[in-house]
Amino acid sequence: MFKELCKKAFGKAIWVYHANTGACNGCDIEVINVLTPYYDAERFGIKLVGSPRHADAILISGPVTRQVEPALKRLVDAVPCPKLTFAIGSCATGGGCWFDTYNVMGGADKVVPVDFYVPGCPPRPEAILYGVAYALGLVPKKIAAEKMSQETLEELASGKSMKDGTPAASGPELAAAKNSPGT
Repeated sequence: MFKELCKKAFGKAIWVYHANTGACNGCDIEVINVLTPYYDAERFGIKLVGSPRHADAILISGPVTRQVEPALKRLVDAVPCPKLTFAIGSCATGGGCWFDTYNVMGGADKVVPVDFYVPGCPPRPEAILYGVAYALGLVPKKIAAEKMSQETLEELASGKSMKDGTPAASGPELAAAKNSPGT
């Protein structure tokens, strides 16, 4: 439903505003690289604008610092609705290597609602272009969502496997499995 709404609201063009919230400029360079003639983002209707009031979407890069938090909220409020918000790079998606420092709030989703995430440090220009084109509905989704989890100490102590819930082979069972014919 969200994809159909994006197609209807934005048609074939989307104007983006780029906001740096404390990045090392690696993601900024890649975002600007997408807009060069080599990648030609304008063929998809993606155009960089100089004011958030003219934008349809915001590309946020960098971890959100305490100093930038109020300005980012005002910036997102300045974009007319309907709007899309993209978190570009691992710092904007989760805080990056600064996620637990005193001056960093975390990723962009800790401060403003984020619609799409483009991970990477820095993300390749192709990934940024794909993320925006996917939001417009111009390309299909390539991968399925994957749920990551970690065993607890109790699960490890009991020997349960994460995949199927059955006990994992250990000790003599593992040695017998290795020595059995056909393995």
